[in-house]
Amino acid sequence: MDSYDTPHPFVGMWVTADGHIRQALLADGRYDEARGDRPSAYTGRYTVTGDHLDYVDDTGFTATGDVRDGVLFHEHLVLYREHSPGPGRPRAAG
Repeated sequence: MDSYDTPHPFVGMWVTADGHIRQALLADGRYDEARGDRPSAYTGRYTVTGDHLDYVDDTGFTATGDVRDGVLFHEHLVLYREHSPGPGRPRAAG
């Protein structure tokens, strides 16, 4: 199977517990981060090595993140998979 047929397990939407920051990790190695009512506040590329992510936004700014126990620690942010409830987040129905 071609590696592009199966997206990396980190691909998808990650959100802060309050839902203010939403970071979409896309299968093509790009990310799109919304902040509050600002869609695409930050966009760029990311690479994954093990559980570590390296980000380079479209302006050249760099950042890092690590996924531990299903939680993305991205610099000072703590993000949860959209389908996973974080502290204070209601569990999705269904």
